[in-house]
Amino acid sequence: MTIKRIPIITALVLTLAVGVATATAGQATTAGPTMGEKNLVQTAIAAGQFKTLASLLQKAGLAGTLEGEGPFTVFAPTDAAFAKVPKATLASLARNKAKLRAVLLYHVVKGKVTAARAMKLHSAKTLEGKPVSIRVSGGKVIVGGATVVKANVMASNGVIHVINKVLIP
Repeated sequence: MTIKRIPIITALVLTLAVGVATATAGQATTAGPTMGEKNLVQTAIAAGQFKTLASLLQKAGLAGTLEGEGPFTVFAPTDAAFAKVPKATLASLARNKAKLRAVLLYHVVKGKVTAARAMKLHSAKTLEGKPVSIRVSGGKVIVGGATVVKANVMASNGVIHVINKVLIP
């Protein structure tokens, strides 16, 4: 079986989906991934812990893309992950739409990459164009230096993996 590299935009989508799942804690979970009824952006917003990401996606003009047909995998940093980024860096990104888009697209990969599949990859090509590294350490998936804290949050157009760090290409 040939495994294709997946773009970072897909990684971002995975991250958003995972955050949504974390925000909906207390609901029953299943052993395997199931298809969500909401798209990636709706799922992330419903989670409540991706306000910064949702706002930046709007500002960068990317929300429509992640609401589209897909499928995408998003590695979604939580609000807590964005809080760790220096304010000067966030302000710089807010002023430069091209750089902001590049950072956000680095979190998204084209296609649906579940955690089981991601564990078999060494990298994935992001929608930003550069590959993001993927490795397993201590049973956890590490994407570009960020740990996946919740995996396989399913949306109608992809999957979200929640990560604990913002990825900078």
